[in-house]
Amino acid sequence: MRSDGKVAVVTGGGAGIGKACVLRFVEEGARVVIGDMSVPDGEVTRALVEQAGGEAIYVEGNVVNESDCHAWASAALDAWGRIDMLVANAGARVGGSILDATEEDWEIIVSVNLRGVAYCCKAALPAMIKQQSGSIVMISSANATVGRSGMPLYDATKAGVASLARSLAVAHGKDGIRANAVLPGYTITDFHERNAAKRGTTPEEMR
Repeated sequence: MRSDGKVAVVTGGGAGIGKACVLRFVEEGARVVIGDMSVPDGEVTRALVEQAGGEAIYVEGNVVNESDCHAWASAALDAWGRIDMLVANAGARVGGSILDATEEDWEIIVSVNLRGVAYCCKAALPAMIKQQSGSIVMISSANATVGRSGMPLYDATKAGVASLARSLAVAHGKDGIRANAVLPGYTITDFHERNAAKRGTTPEEMR
């Protein structure tokens, strides 16, 4: 399998895109550290990995705390001695007009969507530099490149993530490290299914 012997760290790995990444990595032979602030979600994903015959460690944490990001990296190094892949997926959503945005709104979304991604990269990079190999994938958004009303804070931070990926690719290509941003479009996750159920509709109808 293409990821045999590889070690991945996935933030927001308890649900949605992050959970899908965890399960795919395991399917391809990787061992995974699941970072997520939701203990139930993280433990469910870890259990699914074990049921599939894979190896995973769940470590509770929040990307807004730099120490938690280092704890995820340390968990991978302590258990398996390396970090081959980082998926910086954890994110937050704050909607509304920029006219209504508060300092708290900005603090929440920047601390999670941009600063949190940078913290995770900072935590994983030393091991990758030492190995002279590694891959960093940051989950941005298709809306990072398209203007729309109603989500200016979210879209701005996701554009920042794409820019950060380019900067790290230039800075650390010489170290054998790849850095890329993935810009997914509308993706139906547990979050969308729960919201749709509350409104008596379907995720597809809420697109």
